[in-house]
Amino acid sequence: MRADGAGAVGAAILFVLSVGDERPPNWKTCRTRFIILILHPGSLCQPAFGRHLLVAPKSPRRAGTPKSSARSKSEQRAETMQQILDAAETLFSHHGLHGVSLGQVAKAIGVHTSLVHYYFNDKKALFDAVIERRAPVTATRRIEAMNAYEASVGGKVTLEGALHAFLDTDLDSYRTGGEAWRNFGALAAQVANTPEWGSEIMNRLMDPVVIRLIALLKKAMPEMSDEDIFWGYHFVSGSLIMTLARTGRIDVLSGGLCHSEDFASIKRRMATFMAGGFRAIYEQERNGTTPL
Repeated sequence: MRADGAGAVGAAILFVLSVGDERPPNWKTCRTRFIILILHPGSLCQPAFGRHLLVAPKSPRRAGTPKSSARSKSEQRAETMQQILDAAETLFSHHGLHGVSLGQVAKAIGVHTSLVHYYFNDKKALFDAVIERRAPVTATRRIEAMNAYEASVGGKVTLEGALHAFLDTDLDSYRTGGEAWRNFGALAAQVANTPEWGSEIMNRLMDPVVIRLIALLKKAMPEMSDEDIFWGYHFVSGSLIMTLARTGRIDVLSGGLCHSEDFASIKRRMATFMAGGFRAIYEQERNGTTPL
């Protein structure tokens, strides 16, 4: 700045910030001590002291969103939360719970780590929120599909029908849900194989779906023991989780003949294969035969 006119002033501000408690969404109370150096030609610098400033952390703006668009605080909060969850879901699906830090999540969406801490106390809280965002969606869809199937056949349930209702709806969710559901599928597979990461949440959200399927299977095979039905479900869930993980393993083993992304081919085969397994177990137990 030039200081050669009457009353001309040049100013330099030095900020030393320490973040304090959060105020309502998107506002932080920053205790800010600053020194303003007022420069007059031929005079010494004289300090002036301020007290506090309210500083709003800048929420990341999605591409295509006009800067001038007026949004409520709740809309800004929802958008920020969505971006944090999306970034965390992607990172967790690739690196697992312990391979990701809150700093990495913040960096992925271009914000300071303190903003992520504002919404989530720690990494496990963020991980749980990621699971709880989509798991209820797939659970609700499958229960509705099984209810609709049972009503459509007047209670005359078959193994194939029950399994299609349980499996196909889920496969469609992951097939048509884009990258987001692909990431969640991979994450769900990790949680299924690492119970300490989120077994309580998955049990709470998914158990009603399993119990509904078990009820249908019992209707389809009333002569089958509960023990065999539950073992059958155990094998069903393992196959489904492996499929949702889309590891590409079958692509390599088959020399490109089969693809883990080919959910249409999976839907044509999976329920039939599993129904055959249930029947084989039943026949084995009924006849008292021993597998070779």
